[in-house]
This record gives sequence, structure tokens and C-alpha cells, in this order.
Amino acid sequence: MSDASLPPRAADGAAPVDPPPPCAALEGPWSLRKMSRVARLFGPAAIVASVAIGAGETIIVVRAGAFFAYGLLWMVLGSVLVKGVFATYLLGRYAAVSGEPLGQRLVRLPGPRGWLLLLLMFLELAAAGPLWAAIARPSGELIGYLIYGSSVADHAAVTQLLSVAFLTAALLLSLALTYEGLERQQLIICGLLVTGTIIGTALVRPDMGAALAGLLSFGKFPEAVAGAPASARANSAAMLAVTFGYVGGSVMTYLVYPDWIALHGWGMSGHPRIDEIRRRAAAGSPGDYLPREPHQVAAVRRSIAPLKWDVAAGAAVLLVVTAAFMLAGAAVIHPQMASGKLSGAFAGWSLLTSQASIWRAIHPSLVWVYYICVLAALWGTLQAYPDIYARCVTEYSQAIWPQRRWRQPVIQRWICLYVFIAATAFIFSGMQFDLLTTITAFLATNLGVAIAVVAALYLNFQLPPAYRTRGWVLAGGVVAAAVMLAVSAIAGWGVWADLTRS
Repeated sequence: MSDASLPPRAADGAAPVDPPPPCAALEGPWSLRKMSRVARLFGPAAIVASVAIGAGETIIVVRAGAFFAYGLLWMVLGSVLVKGVFATYLLGRYAAVSGEPLGQRLVRLPGPRGWLLLLLMFLELAAAGPLWAAIARPSGELIGYLIYGSSVADHAAVTQLLSVAFLTAALLLSLALTYEGLERQQLIICGLLVTGTIIGTALVRPDMGAALAGLLSFGKFPEAVAGAPASARANSAAMLAVTFGYVGGSVMTYLVYPDWIALHGWGMSGHPRIDEIRRRAAAGSPGDYLPREPHQVAAVRRSIAPLKWDVAAGAAVLLVVTAAFMLAGAAVIHPQMASGKLSGAFAGWSLLTSQASIWRAIHPSLVWVYYICVLAALWGTLQAYPDIYARCVTEYSQAIWPQRRWRQPVIQRWICLYVFIAATAFIFSGMQFDLLTTITAFLATNLGVAIAVVAALYLNFQLPPAYRTRGWVLAGGVVAAAVMLAVSAIAGWGVWADLTRS
């Protein structure tokens, strides 16, 4: 008997397709071999996690721990749930269940063709200049510190040039990096960061009781330590919005995730008749071709299991590394700032060199290990973004203007040129780190992600009722969207305050 929640006949008159073949890695009873196969499913979400770790955790989260001690661990957990779980899963789920690219469905929203896709591209690319500058400039400062030592402040022009050289190398080498190479690289970076941060955090012996209290203190906003910069104490709400946004990636990091799972062939995206499925989706809706019999519906829902494992692993990596960086900042830097022993920390562009005290507290020789690991994390972030930008812009441009031919390699070269010009301009502009991150947080990591989560909820209702997500996941998605919109409003206020003060 057919499922009553599905139409009895496709709108296009053609028969529904069969369910996709099951994932071989999940077949059979649980064993060590099966666990190994399941572990190897981890890939697309590793890129999402590593991009977020490089952009936010290595600087923003350590700073938050130094300023607010353990009191913001609940915010880390909340951001991981909102972005690392619900945003990632809901966007990936639609593509896995329907087999249809997101842009192909979102372009059909009421209003001017592709207006939402254009808005999402604008928010990300408008934030690209400050985002890259806020990563490249501290990296250049750190490289300069390794060369000049404590006299690096006397070589500001040189550190700016080193920053430009760092981002240029990342842009140029990204052009030769395939998706497979990118995924392998980010998996290695994730492994190094998880191992290093867990060991390092254990060695600095954080107060786990205070950490647990901070983790459970949802909605409580502590005051910044007296030794924090005046801007942090005067505008703590805006800084907290930046911290929330930077835990997790920017909007295109989530929008490109469905493309990556399609490369892995999870769910309907791995169906042997995927070209036909996408043609029928473009002409109608997923209800026209998705199977109708209850056992077939169940088979399709089971076929997206790799997506669930991937999202769970990515969220776990993001939570562990983010919490470890915050714990390290709270355990080592916060007491020094509170006692006045560490003045000027995180002032100017000494954002990475200020953190060396964490590793020096363990053993002086580990400072060099820290430098190498942090530069590798930041490098991995910059290496991933050109592929992220190019995939989204190519897909969305093709959806908006299907009569034209859009080639991803060409688009990626133009995007790299744009990012180089924009980021270099910000590096030499004299604009400070706080303003750069506030702009980025408002445009791409908060407002853009909020819109993407709302879009994911809309996409869920484009599926036939039998294929929609379960009630608790839907409720979580609604809460995630509301939280992201609220944080976006705070971030927008922060941008306005910083610009008017400047």
C-alpha cells in the first residue's frame, strides 16, 4: 500500500525512481572492521570543522577564555549545536534526500530570480576581505615575531608584507588543490589539532569544576577581566556575538557542504539515475520522483546515515578543539591578566604571540610546536576558502543564469584575484582586528548563517511529508534560526558602534 503522505502519481507522469543502494560501510553487524569503515566516512564535515577552527578558535576563542575565564563555555556548546549540528545537517539533508542541488531549488523562491542566492553570495564575498585580513595579518605578525623577536613592533611594514605573502601563497596553491587533496589535508589538520589541544589542555590543568559550571550556565554573561582592553569591557555584547559567530564557519562553509556530500554519493545524490533525478527536480519537485512505498521511503531515509555520522564527527571535533582552546586561555592567560602580570595581551596584532604563554607554562620548547600548529591551522583555513567560494558561486550562477556556461576553475581564479585585492587593501588600511572581525561576524558568520538556516527549514518543507525531518530536529532548527537572528542583531549593533566610534 502506498504512503498516504505522498501523491499517488507524479506530476510529470513518470514513475518514481527506486531507492539508492545502501552505504556499504554501514552494512553488516558492528565489529572493529565496520567501525573502521564508518570512521572513514568522516570527510566533508572535517573541512567545515577545520575551516572554523583556523578562523576562530586559534584567536577568538582563546581571547574569550582569557577575558571571561570559563564563563562562556556554554556559548561554545550552543554555537556548535546551532551551526555544527543543525545548520550543517539540515542543509546537507535536503541534498541527500532529494538529490537536488540547493541552488536549483532556492532559485525558484518568489520574487526576482535568484535574489536569495545573490544575497548569500554578497554576504560571504563582502566579508572575504576582512576575514582574510584578520587571518593573514596575525599570521604575518607571528612570522615576523619568529624572525625579529620582541622587536617585531618596529617592523610593521615588513609584517604587513609577510601577511600578504602568506595569503598569496595560500591563494596560489589552492588553485592546484583538488577536493580529494583538500579533504585529506583538513583531516590531517583536524587530527593534529584534536590531539595537540587535548594534550596541551590536560597539561595546563584547568579548573574542571569551574569549566563544568561555565558549560551549564546557559544565558549567563560574565564580566570581562579587569586586565582586558577597554574596548572589550565597554562592548562585551558585540565581542560575545563575534565569538559566537566565529565558533563554526561562515555561511558558504555550510552552503557548500551539500556539494561535498554529493561528491561522496550519499543518499539520493549517489543514485545511478542522478542526472534524471536532477532534471525532474528542475522541472517539478522532489515529490515527482521520490519512491512512494513505505519500505522504499525507509530505504531512502536509511541511505543518508553517512551524513549523520559525518555531521556528528565534525561537531565533536569542533566542540573538543574549541573548548580546549577556551580552557587553555582561561587556565593560563586569564589569571595572568587578572593579576596584572600580562598587560597588553591581545592588543594590536599580537594576537597569536600572546598565546605563547599557554605553551610556555607547560614547557618552553612547546612554544615552537604551538607556532607550527597554529600556522598550519590558519593555512588550512585559507586553503579551503577558495574552493568553498568557487563551488557556491558556480552552482548559484548556473542556477540563476542556466543559459550561460560557468566553469569553476575560471571562477576560482577570479575569486582569488578579488580576495587578494580586498584582503591586501584591508591589511594596509590600518583597520584594527576587532573591527575586521566584527564586520565579518555580522555579514558572514551570523547574518549569513541565520539566513541559510531559515532557507534549510524552507527546503525541508519542499520534501513530501514522509521525507521531512523528525519533529525534534525541526524544533531544533527553528530554535537555531531564532538564535542566529538574535545574535546577528547584536553583531549588527556592534558594527554600527565600532564604525561610529572610528
